Amino acid sequence: MLEARLEKANDLKKVVDAIKDLVQDCNFDCNDSGLALQAMDNSHVALVSMMYKAESFSPYRCDRNIALGVNLVSLTKVLRAAQNEDVLTLKADDAPDSLNLVFESSNNDRISEYDLKLMDIDQEHLGIPETEYAATISMPSAEFKRICTDLMAMSESVTIEASKDGVKFSANGDIGNGSVTLRSNQDVEKEENNIEIELTEPVALTFSLKYLVNFCKAQPLSNRVKVCLSNEVPLLVEYGLAGTSYLRFYLAPKIGDEE
Repeated sequence: MLEARLEKANDLKKVVDAIKDLVQDCNFDCNDSGLALQAMDNSHVALVSMMYKAESFSPYRCDRNIALGVNLVSLTKVLRAAQNEDVLTLKADDAPDSLNLVFESSNNDRISEYDLKLMDIDQEHLGIPETEYAATISMPSAEFKRICTDLMAMSESVTIEASKDGVKFSANGDIGNGSVTLRSNQDVEKEENNIEIELTEPVALTFSLKYLVNFCKAQPLSNRVKVCLSNEVPLLVEYGLAGTSYLRFYLAPKIGDEE
């Protein structure tokens, strides 16, 4: 059976809110190392990959591999019943037809319990190859969200260009064009404001802003975001969760005049 206790129900709520507009139905794959999720959007342009490691729960128990087929809109409705500070416990049998969610208030004066019906989802697991990226940008997640949102007013696409001069986000559209250039910056007083750029070779790729703005819904999860680029491979946008857990988005680059 599965039993996983999360100190803050709000953490799972934020993860589900971040991905429910990209993916409707998906499997939470549970094993002794934690809860994993991997799913593509309907157009097969973007991939979501989440790993909530066992160490992020206390306690965590999973006796055998279990796939929990969940409709994320339905899960969102159940998670709305939780207060932000509630403790969340997830429970499921070895061959479950429902997922049991228990919310406990921090001072134990209220316990809410819900059973969410599970779905049988036939989903292939894609092997994501380990990639050595040509450029890795680590930056404040609020800054990334602001850049993507502002440039979407100009165009549907953004070109991200990493070079020794920094990282340039540029958009050209019917009403005009705009660009934002970031350079490496170390803020001694507020490290979360640092902009760190690691570059092995220059790279320039174009992506759909609609998807990037969608990825930015994960901004409440972490005040930092990592953006990784290499020619001819999908862009990686990564938000850190508790401990070494993570939520990752992959986005295929646009090619030529493709819209």
